Amino acid sequence: MKKAAAVTAGTRAKAPARTAGVPPAGKIHPVVVYPFKAPNDYSDLEELYAWVARLAAAPDQYARPLTVIDRKTHYGLESSPPYRKFRQEVVARHSEIVDAWCVDTCQMWYTGLGLAGERGQPGDVYWLIPGDFNYGTAVGREVLSRLHDLPEICLELEQDLCVGEIATDHNHSKQLIDTYGTFALLYTWFPAEAQEIRGYTERPRSEFFAIRHPFLLEALRQRWYAHEQTVVLLLQAVLGNRHISRFSVGNLSDLPTGRESLASAIQQVERTERVLKALWLDRNQNQSGWAAQFHDLERQSEGVRRTALIILGNLLT
Repeated sequence: MKKAAAVTAGTRAKAPARTAGVPPAGKIHPVVVYPFKAPNDYSDLEELYAWVARLAAAPDQYARPLTVIDRKTHYGLESSPPYRKFRQEVVARHSEIVDAWCVDTCQMWYTGLGLAGERGQPGDVYWLIPGDFNYGTAVGREVLSRLHDLPEICLELEQDLCVGEIATDHNHSKQLIDTYGTFALLYTWFPAEAQEIRGYTERPRSEFFAIRHPFLLEALRQRWYAHEQTVVLLLQAVLGNRHISRFSVGNLSDLPTGRESLASAIQQVERTERVLKALWLDRNQNQSGWAAQFHDLERQSEGVRRTALIILGNLLT
């Protein structure tokens, strides 16, 4: 297997020097995922779109940004004057709005990345930017100032997938869910691949990533999941012997209260298990003896899931 390029803020590998006047090998396609849940105020989004405006002002380097807005979100807010004004005067001004009916955030990714991929070409890179983080804080503004490094790692170092890692301590709820839920289940269903993924990133469910054109098209033509698609992309990258990098995003948060609820943690663990089961079946159902192996793994997985929920119940309540 090819080893990951471990690239973090402040230690980014040196990119090849560009010749003056020569355009980059490909363009970067920013895809912004508008918050699924309506924000109470627009300070974080205002900061985000002030930054998106700077991307839109550099058409030689960036394709026009796309903003995916779920129709449920839109119809829930269409009577709100602040939303209508922000959508028309800010979002539409600095990006192309893509309205879509989506099951969940990962399907919004599918819509935006699929459209961008159809417009792109070999050599291009596609950059997912989640909209529901605290960009209006001092930390958020600092992160935005260097977030462009994430897709540039793919573009300049020819990495197929670069995953952004949010900095958290070991007691953070997202870290706990990944440790006791995501990775424990990955080690059950895909043990060898899980070990390799663990060497690449501690955030297998990150919403920050960039992906190169050939690998994106490969992923789009396979089954896409409405949940935990980053985990699937990482598995596909490892199984396909792709080049993977990581980038330190910083101490951003999408949790207004600072902590996941236990109910949310339960849903995240259970949907991760469902996705891994489906992916395992897709890859193994034509193998001899797959049914017996599946039932054995399913029993193990049930024990892992139950243990994870007990631990998370003790830690998150």
